[in-house]
Amino acid sequence: MRLILVALACVALLSGCAIAPRDLYAPYKQNFGTYVANSEVDTFCLAPKLRFAIAAIEGRFGRKVVVSSGYRNPFHNADVGGADGSYHTKCMAADIFIPGVSKRSLIAVAYREGLVGGLGCYPGRQFIHIDVRDRPRGWNRPVTFSGC
Repeated sequence: MRLILVALACVALLSGCAIAPRDLYAPYKQNFGTYVANSEVDTFCLAPKLRFAIAAIEGRFGRKVVVSSGYRNPFHNADVGGADGSYHTKCMAADIFIPGVSKRSLIAVAYREGLVGGLGCYPGRQFIHIDVRDRPRGWNRPVTFSGC
């Protein structure tokens, strides 16, 4: 029985390769094992909980996430208009998208992902913001802002 489950897991994992052709990721680089939108994106210090949330989202689609903004030092955060105390400056947030996946589908999955504490959906942008803040006591969904 265990052998069958392992075989099924391998088939499921490998089927994701067929769904997500490498060509979709040709314009993107990798930074510490994560696809990034450009060479300025820093994913070095992303919190383990955030990496697990990203992995869970990737697992739902069978495709890799592309991070368009990860860690930001306070100066860069101010330059891009980030909020004071942004979770990006704490290595606890990422702006993400998945090539070939609709933003609406990505939002729906991120909303249901238990590790996501904050969710931002910016109209006119291809990415969504996820962070791993603690949810307010008694909440079974992420804190949402900016168009979600």
